[in-house]
Amino acid sequence: MSSRSSGFEKHARTVTGLTVVSRMGGLLRDATMSRVFGISPLMDAFAFGFQVPNLFRRLFGEGVLSAAFLPEYTRLSDDDPATASLMARLLIGRSIMLLAAIVLVIEILLLSGVLDGFLEAHRLQLLAIMLPYAPMVCLVALMGAMLHAHGRFGPTAAAPIIMNLLFVASTLALLPLVSAGRLTTEAQISWVAASLLLAGMIQVFWSWRALRAIPVPVASPDRVVARQTSFKIIRSGLPMAVGLGVIQFNTLLDGIIASWPTIVGPTVPFLDVAYPLKEGSMAALGFASRLYEFPLGVFGIALATAIFPQLSRERDDIPTFNATLKRGIRLSFFIGLPATIGLLMVHRPLVAVVLQGESFTTEDTDRTGFVLLGYASALWAYCITHVLVRGFYARGEAMTAVKVAVGSVFLNLTLNLTLIWTPLEVAGLAWSTAICAVVQVLILSWILSRRTGRLFDAELRRSLVTTLLLGGLVLVSCAGLHLGLGSLAEDESWLGQLIVLSVLVPGGGIPFFIVAWWLRVPELGWLLGHRFERS
Repeated sequence: MSSRSSGFEKHARTVTGLTVVSRMGGLLRDATMSRVFGISPLMDAFAFGFQVPNLFRRLFGEGVLSAAFLPEYTRLSDDDPATASLMARLLIGRSIMLLAAIVLVIEILLLSGVLDGFLEAHRLQLLAIMLPYAPMVCLVALMGAMLHAHGRFGPTAAAPIIMNLLFVASTLALLPLVSAGRLTTEAQISWVAASLLLAGMIQVFWSWRALRAIPVPVASPDRVVARQTSFKIIRSGLPMAVGLGVIQFNTLLDGIIASWPTIVGPTVPFLDVAYPLKEGSMAALGFASRLYEFPLGVFGIALATAIFPQLSRERDDIPTFNATLKRGIRLSFFIGLPATIGLLMVHRPLVAVVLQGESFTTEDTDRTGFVLLGYASALWAYCITHVLVRGFYARGEAMTAVKVAVGSVFLNLTLNLTLIWTPLEVAGLAWSTAICAVVQVLILSWILSRRTGRLFDAELRRSLVTTLLLGGLVLVSCAGLHLGLGSLAEDESWLGQLIVLSVLVPGGGIPFFIVAWWLRVPELGWLLGHRFERS
């Protein structure tokens, strides 16, 4: 295999390293906010307000625009860098103007006199504060796609560190004023929300500076081609926007379902029955989702991000494209399965160590840990899905992946509205997400196999079986250590759970890597940059 065809692993290591730092900052942010605000209606409102600009990022920044833009920009920059640069500027300008207009309309509705009472009663003012972050984060995502096409993955992977540090700094800086009674907790969290806007401006400047380091083409651009390509991207993105809009609306519905007691009330209108979820459900869901997203972002999304430009270049070389895609699946499963098993084994001590303390009680730990259990069960599927979806995007068939995702929306919504009435309660939303992720992997891989050649061939199946056996080793090792800890494993104090976590994480991970090295598993060699194969 050529160096180009295997080069994405090097970029994946770069993204992974910076994402580790970024996600550690995210854990620090959650650790700070959980202890200061706890699982409360106020934190529900903050989590819901923060979710909306993130929906814009997923729909436009990392969804429609990047999916349609990066393959075209990558191919055009290989042939005509000057025209590619002009096309990118035209597209970014038009996109940001559109997004800014959408945000302005929503802000007018939120801040209009008609909604004054509703806004105050339901704390949607936090959404109004954070919403202007949406066009900024989309701009960062688009500039990040340009950097990725030029083989620069570091600046975009590092950008979230800025947001996490500002969240932590603003939360802690205002604590003395709250303790002295000069500032209310509601005002404190509003200032924390406002710090997101400062983070967005710094992230935009950070990405712009990184782009300026790329040599500017001296040739004159073809303005006609640049305009035609930008309009082509917009046209191809419009139907995708409809499909992805349905998906993101479904995510918003998940947030509304979890936030119902806070933003609507304790009963179901017209039915006069008590709503099954309690206040704080959205906060518990948000904290749990960010904990499972730590390994997902560090490994799964980093790998998918690194492989995307390479797949875009190889789209017309089907055998090479297929080989790269299978390599991505093997790496995703090699990382995702042991991470899934490990997270299932340490779900409670992880929640306790990261979040427990002050306003976040042991009951909150149990509640959040129960939600995390559902999310963690399909971590391997989330990792593989991101790679498969990038495969469709690279082939210019993004709508196929979108249609599959739209189909899963209805399954997800049905499961959500069913499972919250069971003893799972808010954890039912997490289990629904996990089930839908597994279904998506099966469908997406089947479709790609029909179009690019068989994916699950003998070599891939051997790789998956090997990883399954290694995952079994993680399970046995963690279970044995948990039994060996005895009563200490049941100690709910922060220190007790820290000891449990400190034993189980290396106790499961070290045997996995030792045996994988001893067997000379190729996937481990790819990750570490070694060139060994099975003998």
